Amino acid sequence: MFDLYQTVTDKIVAALEAGNIPWVKPWKDGQGYGSESIPFNGFTGNNYKGINILLLGCTAYTSNVWLSFKQAKLLGGSVKKEEKSTMIVFWSRKIKTDKKTGKEKVSFVFMYHNVFNLEQCEGIDPAKVKRPKVGTMQDTTATIVAANHGATVNYGGDRAFFSPMTDSITMPVQDTFQNIEAHDATLYHELTHWTAPKCRLDRDLSGRFGDESYAFEELVAELGSAFLCARVGIEQVTQSSAYIQSWIKVLKGDKTAIYKASKLAQAAADYLLPQNDEAVNDESEDEAA
Repeated sequence: MFDLYQTVTDKIVAALEAGNIPWVKPWKDGQGYGSESIPFNGFTGNNYKGINILLLGCTAYTSNVWLSFKQAKLLGGSVKKEEKSTMIVFWSRKIKTDKKTGKEKVSFVFMYHNVFNLEQCEGIDPAKVKRPKVGTMQDTTATIVAANHGATVNYGGDRAFFSPMTDSITMPVQDTFQNIEAHDATLYHELTHWTAPKCRLDRDLSGRFGDESYAFEELVAELGSAFLCARVGIEQVTQSSAYIQSWIKVLKGDKTAIYKASKLAQAAADYLLPQNDEAVNDESEDEAA
């Protein structure tokens, strides 16, 4: 029997084991801050979010534009022969009426679509591609984001970490980083941890180094940093092989872990750096899919 959770997990694990971290620089051809720096649907103009950024990040295409087979036709083009699709997932809302009581029962089913990159299509006028609407530009420097949320960031030492006991972030001094992008990517990672306490997004921080719960939270922070870096158009810092192996272990032990981690990371990214409402979509079914 086809297991969608397992299929998604296997795809991410295979990428990690091959040395391809699908969330490191997933935006490819984006130019600076804005929704076009994140994969988007070229028919609806909606950005993909969460787990779908990872699934699309497993591919080698340079374009961020994706379309279903039907959408390519509606734009006046077609998918090239023998091109293979890429899977994205979503929750479909189903409503059933109880025959005895007449009451409606709402349920959600985890489903998938097949999409193609614009590079796999032909005959599509680039002018017909619908692009995401970008909200008002704001200062996305990580230190400004931290200050806007009242997060305490202390500089000193040679480690970057978030302390739940003091509710503060410690970072090495900025001059020790290779560049401002490396600094910001690291601070976004710690800011994602900062969103975890009960007073914010209420995630479990009880794990210790080596525990699966610790590895899971590190995965959430890694993804949160990736989503924020993609949103502002900077390259994320790649974690060590030890962290990667711990993530693989978590994913192999729970086929729903990557979806849960992606969802929590997306919530953290949206908390720290909200997008304009017009530039955001949920993981629902694309129009004319």
